[in-house]
Amino acid sequence: MEGEVKRDRWGYEVNTSSDACISAINSYYLQVLGYGRERSVILEAPAHDPNCVLANILAANFLCSSNPSLAPSYLHAANTRLQQATGYERAVFDALNCLISHDRDIDVAVELFSKVLKNFPRDLVSLKMAQVLCFYMARPDLSLDLVEQVLPKNEHENYIYGMLSFALLEVGRMEDAEKAAKKGLEICNEDSWAQHGLCHVLQYECRFKEAVEFMEECSRSWGSLSSFMFTHNWWHVALCYLEGNSPMRKVLEVYDHCIWKELERSDATSAEVYLNAVGLLLRVYIRGEIDIFGDRLKILAGCLTDQAFWYLEWHLDVLIVWALASTGAFDKGEDLLKGLKDRIFKMSKKKQQRMQRGMLLAEALYQYGKGNNKEALDLLGPDFDANHCKIIGASDEQLDVFNEVWYVLLLNTGQAAKAIEVIKMRVEKREGVPFMWRLLERGYSMLGRPEATTVGEKAKYLETAYFN
Repeated sequence: MEGEVKRDRWGYEVNTSSDACISAINSYYLQVLGYGRERSVILEAPAHDPNCVLANILAANFLCSSNPSLAPSYLHAANTRLQQATGYERAVFDALNCLISHDRDIDVAVELFSKVLKNFPRDLVSLKMAQVLCFYMARPDLSLDLVEQVLPKNEHENYIYGMLSFALLEVGRMEDAEKAAKKGLEICNEDSWAQHGLCHVLQYECRFKEAVEFMEECSRSWGSLSSFMFTHNWWHVALCYLEGNSPMRKVLEVYDHCIWKELERSDATSAEVYLNAVGLLLRVYIRGEIDIFGDRLKILAGCLTDQAFWYLEWHLDVLIVWALASTGAFDKGEDLLKGLKDRIFKMSKKKQQRMQRGMLLAEALYQYGKGNNKEALDLLGPDFDANHCKIIGASDEQLDVFNEVWYVLLLNTGQAAKAIEVIKMRVEKREGVPFMWRLLERGYSMLGRPEATTVGEKAKYLETAYFN
């Protein structure tokens, strides 16, 4: 190894003589962990030191999603100087090189990040990247293991507690998730991921008004967040209003002024906005309130006919299929479905097996959008559980809308007894959502059962319990 060695934010050695290079790397770390919108700062690092392996591989990873055509040159620069890299740089290079390779194996990438964390446990950016991979693998248990492995070395860092909170809530440990989020906020009350984790818990526990008040207070610190995190936090606020049965105008206000308005920013990432926008409108649609939103769904669907937004995220693709079908853009919806099938066909057998449920969900959402309830229900099957579709890259809260679709399809096709069975299990877990009680009331009414009256009274009580 030649040249001067400096230390990054974590205290690990990086082969560079440039203070400006290290400063840019450290700034990038904070942008990643804080969901900032200035992640392009990493491009300054190799500009200050073209020979720095860590600077180049981090830049290549960033460009893979933002400007893929530029990534290979940075990857090549990192690879050619690998012999001069520190042990830390080589470990990060191996993990990121696997992650950005054309035929990447997510399992191998996670193993490589686990190796980084075993030897360099203070590298919270590698932890964040590993957690993202675990998210797409539907392995919250593995995500939690990784956080707990490095927690003792990072107890003073607020970022670790946001990551711990999300892993805990994804495995259903809500009380522990709340404690972890609050611990992170004690260290830094503007930590957006800890704020997000606490909101998840409050929302799951049907503490809707508390969640809204908390997040709206936090929103003053969101101006520097990425388009995804900014609109996703507001998506949570809108969903709390929606599930808590606030006046629909409140949901509409959040959509217009806090989600859609993000597109007016010159540095907005449109796809990230569309993901949260269409996810919210599907919830509104299921509840029969979409007319209040006027032409907004049609306007959004018009944007989503642009194929530049296809195949970025499976979760977004599934929602796009529904939006296109529900607004009559059937040809476009069929094109997207065909493209998804082609992409699966080109995957390895292991990846094909993983994505089958995601493909069935996309086909079902297409039929649901067209109004073909029976066909949609047949695709979802008699024992559907949206949590089995985590492979599309969605949290439990994001997936829950697909369970709602299934409940409505059961009722729309006359399968009231089955609907009652599964909705009762749902309200046992989250009994404070009035919409679920209204669906249960509908099921009992369809069968002429007296429980409809009691259930209807419960729904009526909850409808005024939070915001009225």
